[in-house]
Formats: sequence, C-alpha cells, structure tokens
Amino acid sequence: MTHSLVCPETVSRVSSVLNRNTRQFGKKHLFDQDEETCWNSDQGPSQWVTLEFPQRIRVSQLQIQFQGGFSSRWGHLEGSQGSEPLSKIVDFYPQDSNSLQTFPVPVAEVDRLKVTFEDTTDFFGRVVIYHLRVLGERV
Repeated sequence: MTHSLVCPETVSRVSSVLNRNTRQFGKKHLFDQDEETCWNSDQGPSQWVTLEFPQRIRVSQLQIQFQGGFSSRWGHLEGSQGSEPLSKIVDFYPQDSNSLQTFPVPVAEVDRLKVTFEDTTDFFGRVVIYHLRVLGERV
C-alpha cells in the first residue's frame, strides 16, 4: 500500500531559505500539512531538497504543491542507497499552478533522495512549495 514516507526521523536539507528566515519559510513547512505555511527558497539558478530516510524505501510517486509564479518548469529526482553516489531516477515537468501535482516515479529502492528544481518560473529563481510528499512503501 502506498503512503507518505517522510517521518519525524527523516533528515531534510534545502538549498536555501528566503532571507534565512527559517521560522517563517523553513524546510519544516514542506511536511507540516498546513495550507498556510511553505518553504520559500532564496534566489539562485536551481533549488533542491534532500531527504535521508531512517530505512530503505520504495518510491512510487512524488507530490508537490507550488505557489503559482514560483514553481519550476523542470525538475529531477535522484536517489541512492547508503554511501553510493546519487543517480538520476526520473525527470519531471511541473505546471505553474497552485494545485497539488503528482509525478509517477519508476520504482526505486533508496534511503536518500534529492529533488532538484531547475528553470524556475520566478525571474530571480525562487521556489515556493506548500507540500512535498514522497509516496511508496518502506522496505
């Protein structure tokens, strides 16, 4: 059965936070299920989120809800097991909208993921994400 794989023991990192204001725009807001909070990156050519899971997972879907005008036209998901280097799993192409978007992922067993957002719709390269979900199964 597919369910959200991000748990309290999952370690997350992000490329940047707008004005370093982690209280208002920090990474914790990616996973809090609150419609009023978000991760807001600072400017830059690409933005990313890494996730280190406490155990191996089998990813099947990625769900992202951007703020329209602050999304990405192209992104890619990379993963690895243990200390192996990251390798590309899939490219995805989000729409510039406020709706929750689901991207199928070829089944991959990993314990580390990196989601990279390229070619942002914002002139300055900022990304705003209200929800980021990794769906699949624990192995």
